[in-house]
Amino acid sequence: MNLFIFSFSMKKFLIKILPYFAAVLIVLAILGSYADGNTDDNYMHFAVKKPQNVILGDSRGSQGVVPGVLKKKLSRDFDNFSLNIVESPYGQVYFKALKRKLDPETKNGTFIFTVSPWNLSLNKSIKEEKDFPEEHSPLNDMHFYDQSPNYEYLLKHYTRSWFKIYTERAELGRSNTFLHNDGWLEVNINMHPDSVAVRTNKKELFYKDLANTVELSPERLRAINEMINYLRTKGKVYLVRLPTSEGLMAIENRKYPYFNKLLRDIARKQNVQFFDFSKNYSEYDYTDGNHLYKKSSLRITDRIADSILAVRRK
Repeated sequence: MNLFIFSFSMKKFLIKILPYFAAVLIVLAILGSYADGNTDDNYMHFAVKKPQNVILGDSRGSQGVVPGVLKKKLSRDFDNFSLNIVESPYGQVYFKALKRKLDPETKNGTFIFTVSPWNLSLNKSIKEEKDFPEEHSPLNDMHFYDQSPNYEYLLKHYTRSWFKIYTERAELGRSNTFLHNDGWLEVNINMHPDSVAVRTNKKELFYKDLANTVELSPERLRAINEMINYLRTKGKVYLVRLPTSEGLMAIENRKYPYFNKLLRDIARKQNVQFFDFSKNYSEYDYTDGNHLYKKSSLRITDRIADSILAVRRK
């Protein structure tokens, strides 16, 4: 008898709260529908159609290579699928995500790998892949890459109030870091020389410390070669080393003096092209020594496109 009363009471309670539960779901669904390039620096990577031409890399690539410029020069749509050094270093997590991201019908794609010593390196104390930093990346647990709105991403990785999605939507003004639909992360920041100098100094200190704790990773080198092998069956692959400021480049060259040779060897063995822009660092402006300023991003992307066109004419 008591069990019957409890069961009846529970049913009444569930019937009463169901409308409130449904109302909450409706509100969240509406708020989520406003997610866009302002939501965070990753959302749009999971909310557009699957691409056939892809840019890969870390934050240097996400800010430094502009798909719109490539589209004008190469007459095809590009998606910049670069995140950052923690979430998208070359490895099995990134490789798995690439397979989910890429249009499975791709047969004549163009693929640009932006490569630095850091997205092929790993902390010397890490011994097992389960401890790699990208294990916590959204790339490791996302299944849907072409849903808009992408509620899977918002539920798993958006940690702020969903009302912020609505109140901070791009329609009201773009944020200082705006992720375009094509994956380019446009950064608008104070470029006064004093501000740039402060940020550059901090970045140099960061990479000096990083250089003491990391080494080139056999697992990352194996992964990038596997990714190149995979994409070579679907189109043309190009390796690109982007420039950084003189100070950052000096740190890289001291730590990895033979890095360009390594990339040339990979390109030769894989029969792909390698474009090195690292020696032309003085021709460009940087927000913090590490990332190209957006005007310089347009220029370097133009040069990448010209390099690809020159190879195609041969």
